[in-house]
Amino acid sequence: MNLETVKGIYSPAPLDGPLGQVSEQNRPLETAVPDESVLDAYSRSVTSAVERIGPSVVHIEVHQALPETSAGRSRAGEPRERQGGGSGFIFTPDGLILTNSHVVHEASRVAITTTDGRRMRASLIGEDAANDLAVIRIDEPHFEEPHLQAAELGDSQKLRVGQIAIAIGAPYGFQSTVTAGVVSALGRSLRSYSGRLIDDVIQTDASLNPGNSGGPLVDSAGRVIGVNTATILPAQGICFAIGINTAKFVAGRLLRDGRIRRSYVGVSAQTVPIHRRIVRFYDLPNETGAMVLSVEENSPAKRAGLREGDIIVALQSKPVAGVDDLHRLLTDVRAGVSGAVTLLRYTDKLELTILPEEAK
Repeated sequence: MNLETVKGIYSPAPLDGPLGQVSEQNRPLETAVPDESVLDAYSRSVTSAVERIGPSVVHIEVHQALPETSAGRSRAGEPRERQGGGSGFIFTPDGLILTNSHVVHEASRVAITTTDGRRMRASLIGEDAANDLAVIRIDEPHFEEPHLQAAELGDSQKLRVGQIAIAIGAPYGFQSTVTAGVVSALGRSLRSYSGRLIDDVIQTDASLNPGNSGGPLVDSAGRVIGVNTATILPAQGICFAIGINTAKFVAGRLLRDGRIRRSYVGVSAQTVPIHRRIVRFYDLPNETGAMVLSVEENSPAKRAGLREGDIIVALQSKPVAGVDDLHRLLTDVRAGVSGAVTLLRYTDKLELTILPEEAK
C-alpha cells in the first residue's frame, strides 16, 4: 500500500465552511440530529405533562355587575358591569370545573373557553372563600361531553420538595401558557381573600401571573397536584397552590351542599412526620400528624390547652394524618359539642377536651 492510498483512506472530508467547519448545506442528511432526540429527560417530562393536562385547562371569563346608585342607575360614565378572568380545569367528563373562589366571586355571568377554541356558558355551583376554591359547571345544552377531557387528579400528600411542578393557565388572556419549576416548600400557610389562613399550601417557583389563578399545578406525569392561587408580587419565584387533596374534599362538599359547613378550633397547622419509635410505642395508625404552628387567643384550642408544637393525631377518636384530615373532620364535627383531641407533646400522648365553635 503506497502513501497516497493511505492518505486517501484517512483524509478527513473537505472543509468548506468558515474557520474550517463543514457548512450546513453540505452536511450529509444522515448526520442531521432530529429535534426530538436532543430533548433531555426534563424537557420530555414537561412536554409530556403539558400534552396530558392541556386539553383540560380552560380560560374563564367573568362579568360582575357594578353596584347601582340610589336612583337605580350605574354611576355616570361608568359601565354597568366589570369584566375579569382567570383559569380553571375540567375534573369530570360532564363539565365540572375547579377554579379559585376569587376568580368567580359575585359573578353575574360566566363563560369558559377551551383550548380548542370552543366558548361555552357556565354557572357557579358553589365556592369556599376560606380555601379560595370554587366549582363551576358548563351550561351549554348542546355541548358534546365526549369532547371534554377531564384532568387526572394526583395526591398532594405524596409530594416531595424539589420535584418538578408545572403551572398552566391563561395569564392576561393568553391561553395554554406554561411555566415550569419545582416544588419549593410544603406545609406553607397563606391568608385567603376571606381573611382565613389556608394551611398546607404548596410553594413553587413556577411563575404565576394574573390570569393563572385557578389553573392546575401538575407533576411530571400530568397529574394535578394543586390549584394555583397566589403570588407574592414584590418577590420573584414565590408562588402558591392549594393542595389537590384539599381541593378534592372541598369540591365534594360543594357539589353535595353548595357550601362548606365547618367548625372552628383556632389553630394553624402543617403536616409533619412522627418518629417511628413513638408511632410503635403508642401504636398510632399513621406516621404523620398535624403539628400546631400557632394558637389563636380566646379560641377553643387555647381554652382546651393546646400549645405550639403539639402534634394532633386524632379528633373525636378519628385519626388525623395531617392538615387535610383535620380540615375534613372539622366539617363533620358539630359546633357546640365537646369532644376529645388526642395529641403528642414531646414524647407524651395527651387527650384534651375541646369545644369547637361555628366558623364565621
